[in-house]
Amino acid sequence: MFINCRGNLVDLSQPRIMGIINITPDSFFSGSRSTSVKEILQSAEKMLNEGADFLDLGAYSSRPGADDIPVEEELKRMIPALELIRKNFPEALLSIDTFRAEVASKSIETGADIINDISAGRLDKDMLSVIARHKVPYIMMHMKGTPQTMKDLNQYEDLENDILFYFSERIKAARDLGINDIIIDPGFGFAKNIDQNYQLFSKLELFKNLDLPVLVGISRKSMIWKKLGISAAEALNGTTVLNSIALMKGANILRVHDVKEALECIKITSELTN
Repeated sequence: MFINCRGNLVDLSQPRIMGIINITPDSFFSGSRSTSVKEILQSAEKMLNEGADFLDLGAYSSRPGADDIPVEEELKRMIPALELIRKNFPEALLSIDTFRAEVASKSIETGADIINDISAGRLDKDMLSVIARHKVPYIMMHMKGTPQTMKDLNQYEDLENDILFYFSERIKAARDLGINDIIIDPGFGFAKNIDQNYQLFSKLELFKNLDLPVLVGISRKSMIWKKLGISAAEALNGTTVLNSIALMKGANILRVHDVKEALECIKITSELTN
């Protein structure tokens, strides 16, 4: 199971780690925020040295109820940070967390390798055509509504089947445009309450039926810290537990704030799955 990143074939049959760098002032976990040149470079260097296979840069906070910002502000945050990391770490594989086609296109032209879209192309009608034109891998996530409205849109007839149907429709739309490298993300915390997140997590292996790589992003999310009565800053242990289970259920990519600990999960669980 491979994806093609600008001619580099990345084997996803071995689990990979995607480190999160938020170029925002309001992401839910303060430890992931990097806004100065020094902070951005330090975060990138630390994650790459600890074993991150990809870095995921986000300049728009998608936490529930986050402020909407104009595309110009997202670009103002994203492009200089992307240029900085690309210049200092030319071999790094860089993913851009955006649902806007303009941000995706300009980021790819600046040196991004992957686009990570929380809306699977539903919030910007031009997104899929941008991905098809540039021929980059595309991560499509399940979400309903927008970050501002999704909290109230967690009604489902059948949670797992509704999400599988959503992906079948979005995958077809992407395939029809010639998009080859697709990764799916069930979207933990997006238009799902805590109980639904755990219900979905318990059925994670169902998504392997789509025959595509699966990305799991549960790092320090409220489904962990609210359940434990702690804060996001204290949720590393719970994150490690769920990351380990995700790997046992077939996850191909872990999207995380804490790379060293995620790599340890992979090393330990690989002894049980080989």
